[in-house]
Amino acid sequence: MADPTESPLTRIGWHGALPPSSDDDADDSRIARVIAQHRAGYELHDGVSAFNAQPAPRFLKPSLDPAERPAVGDFVRVNRSKPPSIEQILPRRSVLARAAAGERHQRQLIATNIDTVMVISGLDGDFNPARIERYLMLIEGSGARAVVVLTKADTAGDADAAMAELRGRVPVQTAIHAVNAKSADSVSVLLPLLGPGTSTVLVGSSGVGKSTLTNTLLGESRQATHAVRETDSRGRHTTTYRALIQLPSGGCLIDTPGMREIKLTGEESLDGSQFGDIEELAEDCRFGDCSHLSEPGCAVRTALEDGRLDNDRWHNYLKLRDELAAAADSLETQLRRKSEARVMTKALGRRLDEKYGRH
Repeated sequence: MADPTESPLTRIGWHGALPPSSDDDADDSRIARVIAQHRAGYELHDGVSAFNAQPAPRFLKPSLDPAERPAVGDFVRVNRSKPPSIEQILPRRSVLARAAAGERHQRQLIATNIDTVMVISGLDGDFNPARIERYLMLIEGSGARAVVVLTKADTAGDADAAMAELRGRVPVQTAIHAVNAKSADSVSVLLPLLGPGTSTVLVGSSGVGKSTLTNTLLGESRQATHAVRETDSRGRHTTTYRALIQLPSGGCLIDTPGMREIKLTGEESLDGSQFGDIEELAEDCRFGDCSHLSEPGCAVRTALEDGRLDNDRWHNYLKLRDELAAAADSLETQLRRKSEARVMTKALGRRLDEKYGRH
């Protein structure tokens, strides 16, 4: 039986006490969660029912950082006007983001206020440990925990071998599950992560089974699915936008479109759990500026030679290290330009005030 004192918002993933003004009868706003974003606006849910809303005008300014606009998973304060308007984004407890496509550095929010990120990968031609490592780097600083879900275990030739290979490349605390996404019995291993009050987002390439898994967890075919190409095990984008769905288990699930490109934002770190062991090895090298190529006393080369460090994992680390450095430089450059622009704008304002007076 539901707790009569429980806020309806806990049904859609709210954690902790509500803001004081949220239950004030004099307040002309209410709290809801963004469950979908469309070209025509947002779809929200207040724990009782879903409704549509428009963003306040300030969220539509072209100069506004996209990460400061409402995103799927956000809890927002909505006024009671007709139609409702999103007036405020409440503090986010976790944020999963990637760098948007293109040369200009911008963070693209995937989901917010999430507890678990399930990295979905098919045990077919889609299986790619290097790409999974890339996802785990994005997740590490998000505030959510990562879980790897390998689908198509019913058709894979040697799921155990794939599991063993991946186990050697991801942190020991990262759970890995091999499932048949079409079988309720098989995916039941995930249910402890999807209990009441939890929020989980699914990420992965097109055709890996995210929508199939969602349908199985729902117990009904609500998300469209398509077969993948036999040549490369890739599928079409059956999910075209991010959407938050309430599950029978009590949790909330966010399905996302397949990602062809997973760009680092420049804010990730290599010394976390994903590659922290390699960073520690490098600290044991004889020379502080060791390139790990041919220098004597190189701890990294020793670990590669004796098998403690996987060669493929090492090369993926180097690739991600270089990409992260480039992304960090782009981020720093953009932040510097924004700072310089603000200084110039203020200086221009002062000169105009001095010349014409303050109005």
